[in-house]
Amino acid sequence: MSNNERNSETVKGAPAPIPLLLSVFVVATCGLVYELIAGALASYLLGDSVTQFSTVIGVYLFAMGVGSYLSRFVERDHLALFVKVELMVGILGGFSSTILFFCFAYGAVFPVALYGLVFLIGTGVGLEIPLLMNVLHGEMSFKDLVSRVLSFDYIGALVASVAFPLLLLPNLGLIRTALLFGIFNVVVSLLMAIAYHRNRRSMAFTRTLASAILVVMIVAFAYGDRLMETAEAAIYPEPIIHSSSTKYQRVVLTRSKFSLRLYLNGHLQFDSLDEYRYHEALVHVGLHRLPVKEKVLILGGGDGMAAREVLRYPDVKEITLVDLDPGMTTLFKGSLPLQRLNGNALTDPRVKVINDDAFVWLRSHGKEYDFVIIDFPDPTNFSLGKLYTTAFYREVHRVLAPHGIAVIQSTSPLMARKSYWCIEATVSATGLITKPYHAYVPSFGEWGFILATKSSFPEEGTLPSGLKFISEEVLPTLF
Repeated sequence: MSNNERNSETVKGAPAPIPLLLSVFVVATCGLVYELIAGALASYLLGDSVTQFSTVIGVYLFAMGVGSYLSRFVERDHLALFVKVELMVGILGGFSSTILFFCFAYGAVFPVALYGLVFLIGTGVGLEIPLLMNVLHGEMSFKDLVSRVLSFDYIGALVASVAFPLLLLPNLGLIRTALLFGIFNVVVSLLMAIAYHRNRRSMAFTRTLASAILVVMIVAFAYGDRLMETAEAAIYPEPIIHSSSTKYQRVVLTRSKFSLRLYLNGHLQFDSLDEYRYHEALVHVGLHRLPVKEKVLILGGGDGMAAREVLRYPDVKEITLVDLDPGMTTLFKGSLPLQRLNGNALTDPRVKVINDDAFVWLRSHGKEYDFVIIDFPDPTNFSLGKLYTTAFYREVHRVLAPHGIAVIQSTSPLMARKSYWCIEATVSATGLITKPYHAYVPSFGEWGFILATKSSFPEEGTLPSGLKFISEEVLPTLF
């Protein structure tokens, strides 16, 4: 049989080129979304986003190469195989987030599941494009074939890369986004199976299976929030009372018999049993020294706890709180248990809440502040790392009043010694005089802070009443 005859047999009864080219768009979009989901989920659960995304992308691209290589061994029924591979990718990709969340609860299983799923999905996607090109080979010239297939492929990749961070993740979350694109894959598989006229009986099982899986996925998508709650319940040790995905992070609140805990992207931010030790150490060690403390700037601290401590001083006239995530500040403004925890600080008329990137906001403002609180998460990725640079601390230096004091939460000097002293050295490099100190917070262990000023540190002042941890006796021990 000649090549032309074989190609003619392959495409006989196949759908027209345009539907097939649209399926290339769907394949590319879905494939990249699955890759982004795996990287985001690994970063969310394991941290170190650079490592997670690098390894996920590397394995995915390698797997695509394996899939493309395997396509050379397929000599007939390219469209039939494409339908089955598309169905497989839809199942694996659609349930990938759900599988990985549950696997994380069992520790060592997670890396195997993560890279196993990425490899299988990548292999399937790498196999699909050559299969479609073989189907279309008899319908158009080679020049048009390559240009059109690659164009649809790259357009799909662009759509996925833009939609994922801006629309999909904030509005649907990881589990429902994966299921949505799994549905797209299965629909393409089902439509191709219905339109594939030659040997219809051989496709009957595939059509039935695709229909059943489509129904299951639609139901799973409808109950995606419950799936997420069930998966997270296996991760967190306490019952979850609130969970939401904002544009910037996954916010989870848990409650035990004695306390309430906040997790951002899986990392503990505070425990209500001992958060007062952290926030009193963060605020009062520096603020009580200032004879003039009318204007206070808080960078981060969207939970309002640092603002609560600042408001203990009656001579504070205004607090500007800059936090990136409106989802956080809205949550801690509107929830009664959280309002009680932060003393309704975020609704106090002296507090002005601004939702913006602290670095960008700081660069555009020239107002001076008597006290600056820098309460960011630890620099576990590059987006946070920019907030621990000399460039950032120079901006802090610029807005700090000549007599003012800044305080920076600086991770653990016991568990992360190099990070702690690196932050101190970076602050010092901007010309600020530093004074490192630490406090014990049971939920985190020894925790570090750095005071910084332009001249000399004022003498000790008067602490406000009602503090649970910081006192005249405790202060000297922190240094």
